[in-house]
Amino acid sequence: MSISWKSGASVLLAFSLVACADAGDDELRNWMVDQRNSMRPKKVLVSEPKAFKPQAYSDKDLLDPFNFRKLTSGFQNDAANPIINSALIAPELSRRKEPLENFPLDTMGFVGSLKKTDKQAALLRVDKLIYQVNVGSYIGQNYGKITQITETELSVREIVQDAAGEWIERQAVLQLQEGKK
Repeated sequence: MSISWKSGASVLLAFSLVACADAGDDELRNWMVDQRNSMRPKKVLVSEPKAFKPQAYSDKDLLDPFNFRKLTSGFQNDAANPIINSALIAPELSRRKEPLENFPLDTMGFVGSLKKTDKQAALLRVDKLIYQVNVGSYIGQNYGKITQITETELSVREIVQDAAGEWIERQAVLQLQEGKK
């Protein structure tokens, strides 16, 4: 059985690397032990916290902002005297819904406008169908009513409930979507 000089050299190289690894390992461990022993954690003393001294409310003649009776009376006044404007803002629940009131505004695309006998009309794309709407038409799921149509945008007045349950108006605008299919 003959061993080539290349395989013999590789075996010799492997043995020499293993022998070197053992010799350097002790030296490395000794160095790590020396470093660990020489490093001492630094202790930084933290000063004692200052004593808390509560301050009395010195403006007793002024209105206490945290007075429970004042807050409850404010809520009772609001409930007893509703804002007259909120009574005027309410959706027309008794009228018949229009087809475009079944879709949210963000699913509608304003794709064009027409002018017929001095009246501006808008073309809306919903579910790959085109609908023609005019000022006064209802669209969207928030009782939206079209208030203005221009060549580039469609203005809508929506009636939504706020966190307190009151009806409020908010404005929405659909911009012309050119070149979209």
